[in-house]
Amino acid sequence: MTASERSNATTRLSRRTIASYAIGSIGTGGFSTLPGLVLVYYLTDTLGVTALVAGILVTAAKVWDVIIDPVIGGRSDRSLAHTGSRRRFMVLGAVLLPVFFILTFAVPAGMSPVVAGVWVFVAFVLAATAFSLFQVPYIALPAELSDHYDERTRLLTWRVVVLTFAILLFGAGGPALRGLGGGSTFLGYFLMAVVAGLVIGAGLFASSFVAKRGLVPADAGASVSIRENYAAGFRALKRSQPFRALLATFLLQGLATGIMLAGAQYVATWVLKSEDAVTYLFIALIAPALLAAPLWGVIARRIGKERGFTYASILYGLAALSLVGLLWAPGAWVYIPVAVAGAAYAGMQSLPMAMLPDVISHDAVSHGEGQAGTFGGMWTAGETTGMALGATVLTIVLAIAGYAESVAGETVVQSSSAIAGIVVSFSVVPAAIIGLSLLTLRRYRLRKDTIGR
Repeated sequence: MTASERSNATTRLSRRTIASYAIGSIGTGGFSTLPGLVLVYYLTDTLGVTALVAGILVTAAKVWDVIIDPVIGGRSDRSLAHTGSRRRFMVLGAVLLPVFFILTFAVPAGMSPVVAGVWVFVAFVLAATAFSLFQVPYIALPAELSDHYDERTRLLTWRVVVLTFAILLFGAGGPALRGLGGGSTFLGYFLMAVVAGLVIGAGLFASSFVAKRGLVPADAGASVSIRENYAAGFRALKRSQPFRALLATFLLQGLATGIMLAGAQYVATWVLKSEDAVTYLFIALIAPALLAAPLWGVIARRIGKERGFTYASILYGLAALSLVGLLWAPGAWVYIPVAVAGAAYAGMQSLPMAMLPDVISHDAVSHGEGQAGTFGGMWTAGETTGMALGATVLTIVLAIAGYAESVAGETVVQSSSAIAGIVVSFSVVPAAIIGLSLLTLRRYRLRKDTIGR
């Protein structure tokens, strides 16, 4: 960061900067939500892929994402050093993502489950790679846009407002678009992918320009090997105790929410007896989140981000646990605890994201600036790991419970054990994981007075 940029960073962020940054969450929220909601279900109930294999395919694609995130983080830092901006990575990801996203859901009808599974895997790997090109530098930007504790909370609060809107838009709108296929499940998924892919790409592209082009430092230095990119990431993880605690907490919570996200369509179809119920589940989840996101920002300013994060996590865990009642009494009451979980989820997203720039700045005091991309790469890898394992855990539970896969147009009946597996994976399992995340969160020791601003 140049001297002039550092001076500007200590002032109040402009509305334009906040809006430009937040709009990127239309794309990041869309890509994180829609595949997590429908991809496993697409594989098992349209392409005829078995539940366990579907989970393996989705997880393997995410594993690749985890592998490349630290490399992209290191390369993004080098790009900042050489060009004064992280923008080119973000633009490239924004342009490529819609193409590969559409291909993921463009499997022609009549393909065997094996070929169809391979098609989806390859296309989704490429889409995830494009997403990382944008997401990793995007995560790094808040530490460079402001060095003020409360301004980062303000920046990330409005990002999460847009993020929750995107979750509603894609979580409810995606299945609705799928239903416009005129009786063809394959056409419905393709239509959904085209519209969603273009909206995602537009959001990412518009936000890319918040990474303004600055002055190139005189000591830009030589290129760094891929091995050194990994080494830098693990050094950051090793030396920063607050980063380890925060990342472990966010990973576990990503696992819990990933399980629930992947399971929502199964709950709608087999527990609530309506595929369309997934739309109402997302409305119940996101409407309260839109209202609660600014409230969590107020709470954080009064009691601290870490305490607010703890309260949000406890509230989410209790709401998830209450959903076990679906085992005995499935019905419309489910929308009440889902709404409570939605309000809590807003805090679980905005507060740790606002804490990450604090961690980066705390580390920069003793280890130098210009490493936000390295932290962002490790953070994105951890987040991706949690969400990927969410789909894996769900499919393992479904496989153990005896879930029966099907192809489009085929009618199947699920056993009572399969239904129970769906409910348990949507309630007890994520609640237990949230409980574990509270243990790692207790180890986060940064406070406003230790950061200094």
